[in-house]
Amino acid sequence: MLLYNIITMSYYESFNSEDTFSLGMYMGKLSSPGDIIALKGDLGTGKTVFSKGFAKGLGIGEAIVSPTFTILQSYEDGRLPFHHMDAYRIGDIGELEEIGIDDCFYGGGVSLIEWADLIEDILPEKTITITIEKKPVKGFDYRLIKLEGLTDEAAAALSGSGIKRYE
Repeated sequence: MLLYNIITMSYYESFNSEDTFSLGMYMGKLSSPGDIIALKGDLGTGKTVFSKGFAKGLGIGEAIVSPTFTILQSYEDGRLPFHHMDAYRIGDIGELEEIGIDDCFYGGGVSLIEWADLIEDILPEKTITITIEKKPVKGFDYRLIKLEGLTDEAAAALSGSGIKRYE
């Protein structure tokens, strides 16, 4: 359902971590085999909160933590396999080959990569990009979330998430 569309870009407002979690959860519910989600944002913007919501939307029952030191954590107990990656500590792109990144990208599950901007050069062309930005002038917990590459149908379906679309 999230299938890639190069021209679609939409923005959502998150006023707290619950909003960020909900948007992630809704996207997890809409995701399809082969979806690749690149998460970008500074430290503390809510990438892991989004990831936890995404996993819940896939029906993952396990506790989700950012795989900062393990780089990859895979979960099989949801409706689709979920490959959660964190590129923050990647020193060499070759490390990703060692952990089987191609199997994650092309193996029929869903891949979500935190700190994806650090490995942009190796991401498949049809990667959905989500950028989470703090906007302190709007409040400590406020986030502007930009989604790039969703199909028009998926972007429209996100209206059911309850998260305010930024116009």
